[in-house]
Amino acid sequence: MSVLIEIATVGYACGVERMSENVYLALDLGASSGRAILGYFDSGRMRMEEVHRFRTPTITEGKRLYWDLASVWEGLQEGLNRAVAKAPKLRSLSVDSWGVDYVPLDAYLRPLRRAHLYRDSRTQDMAEIADERMPRDDLYACTGVMPLSINTLYQVLADQQHTPELFRQTYSRLLIADYFNWRFCGRPVAEVSLASTTQLLDPGLLDWSRPAMDVMGIDVTTWPKVVPSGTILGPLEPADSVIAVIAGCSHDTACAVAAAPAEADSNWAFLSSGTWSLLGAECGAPVRTSAAGAAGFTNEVGFGGTIRLLKNLTGLWVLQECEREWRTAGQQFTYDTLIEEAAAASSLGYTIDFCEPTFTAPGDMIGRIAKWCRGNGAVVPADRGACVRLIFESLAEMYRATLKNLEALLGCSYAVLHTVGGGSRNALLNQWTADRCKCKVVAGPAEATALGNLLVQAHTMGDIPAGETIRSIAARSVSTETFSPNRSDGS
Repeated sequence: MSVLIEIATVGYACGVERMSENVYLALDLGASSGRAILGYFDSGRMRMEEVHRFRTPTITEGKRLYWDLASVWEGLQEGLNRAVAKAPKLRSLSVDSWGVDYVPLDAYLRPLRRAHLYRDSRTQDMAEIADERMPRDDLYACTGVMPLSINTLYQVLADQQHTPELFRQTYSRLLIADYFNWRFCGRPVAEVSLASTTQLLDPGLLDWSRPAMDVMGIDVTTWPKVVPSGTILGPLEPADSVIAVIAGCSHDTACAVAAAPAEADSNWAFLSSGTWSLLGAECGAPVRTSAAGAAGFTNEVGFGGTIRLLKNLTGLWVLQECEREWRTAGQQFTYDTLIEEAAAASSLGYTIDFCEPTFTAPGDMIGRIAKWCRGNGAVVPADRGACVRLIFESLAEMYRATLKNLEALLGCSYAVLHTVGGGSRNALLNQWTADRCKCKVVAGPAEATALGNLLVQAHTMGDIPAGETIRSIAARSVSTETFSPNRSDGS
């Protein structure tokens, strides 16, 4: 489990003489790639430097989809090696990742199988089994999480139903980022922001929901202890290492929202824009009303025990799948080319709800869009630009509808939508979102996940100056672009 690098062997905790510029390492795992990003904190700003990028590949065996976590682990170790070579006095590291997926472990803490990809179809019909055991409204009252087929709960039920011997052998489970933090230091935990994606956590108690697990036939002892965001797990192995391993915000969205450069007490909502879109607002307590459940909102835990009341929406996944098909067909283009073509295309006058299950699985996305159009009496996009425009307009309309539902639930209106993540670079989508939502869109940072990861580490290590907050430093560390609504329909 140790990492093959030479490191200094002095204590990492209080009493260590600090250099003027503190350095941390964010190991940020996304659905297509992972990055190792150094953060240099000095003079109230965080400066970031990417030192390694690697793929997060998948493995297909028959109908089953898995993550190739062995390759990911190699990428993480290489990222750490390069980081230490550049910053020998590195203070800490933390891994963040997507939610819901996990590694089942036996009594010797050995993986029982590869981690399934959340898009694997094995969870079909698991929601019906869960409904038979506990009504959806009751389950929502326990966990505050919407019943999506990708959720950890349904993945565990799939183990229970399809591979009962593996289910019986499962001694513990670790979600993806927590799994890698454990491999770096040897302490297995469930960091609360990541645990809140499982549909098995009580977001009010900030601990596992025993009533939900008992009804579902899941032994609560097969999950590790839930710890707060910003928990120092221990030193990087070997145990006399100078580098602290931190369970910061193990969930990438929690990191991204923590770094939203919003002013204190301002009236704002957030949009984390990437493969998935997550739109919501921070609340002081979970909102588990029947209205929130009916509207499809989920309660996830953020830094400091805050609650993100949000809706999980399909994001740029649809475009990414179309891009893959176009490139496979031999077409050559850049992302900027797609945006230019979309801007030049005429609106088709309708939008698609890309959250429909037909658009969830990979493959033949262009064909499925055309099939939807024919089935709904709509004009099929004639070319690439028309298709991309349809996707962007559909996303902007989805954001408008979700924001209005959020405002109705919370009895307020939002003047600003802070958009973070890779999608925040898309000026055309930002403008159309501002136009449809009729509010300002403040775009950036695109690297919000890594920035949030690094700032939570700085906070945990006691390096944030008095009177400063993570968000005040984020605002000072990045540049943003504001889009004001200037048209009535986004066309």
